Amino acid sequence: MSSVAPGTRVDVDADLVADLRAEAPEAAERLVERYGDRVYRLAMRITGSKEDAEEAAQDALWTAARKIGMFKGESAFGSWVYRITANAAYQKLRTRRQKSAEIAIDDVLPSLDDDGRHFEPMDDWSNRVDERALQGELRQVLQEAIDGLPAEYRTALVMHDVEGLSNPDIAETLGISLPAVKSRVHRSRLFVRKRLAEYLQDGQPKASAPNG
Repeated sequence: MSSVAPGTRVDVDADLVADLRAEAPEAAERLVERYGDRVYRLAMRITGSKEDAEEAAQDALWTAARKIGMFKGESAFGSWVYRITANAAYQKLRTRRQKSAEIAIDDVLPSLDDDGRHFEPMDDWSNRVDERALQGELRQVLQEAIDGLPAEYRTALVMHDVEGLSNPDIAETLGISLPAVKSRVHRSRLFVRKRLAEYLQDGQPKASAPNG
């Protein structure tokens, strides 16, 4: 009979966490095997740099292994590792901020009303997304649009929409308020949608990049 009480959440990484806490000989290696590729992909999506992604991933895995005592079990171990990774990648971004001339994000985003809702009409181009000939190009445009976001916005969008982290987890990682997370994700989605719309209408994406 199971000793776990009904309704109790069981972390799929409970065995790994226990071994890390006990400093088992192969625990760190198992951590790398289980999360190495995932944390690298997350770091790569945030930084856009292989070198920075590798360093951020290594830092994150080292932190998770050596500071396992900081993991309180209030969320899934995987979420904790992702938060560490996102923070490490975000710090890499902040240390190499581009100094090129950029326009403000307010200048390229659709207008919002007083409640933060988008109210400018946008052409309905969604049916064209299914055109096979455009799909490869759209993936590239989508990635370029995400890469064009300011670091803070890109990090929030990737953590939320790509990695599926909760808004509270993102707020804790980035050290910002919950409303700020929601705003960054919402505005990032609008920016990406606008870039896609511009491409589908004009045949090519705009070159200018936003600034936070």
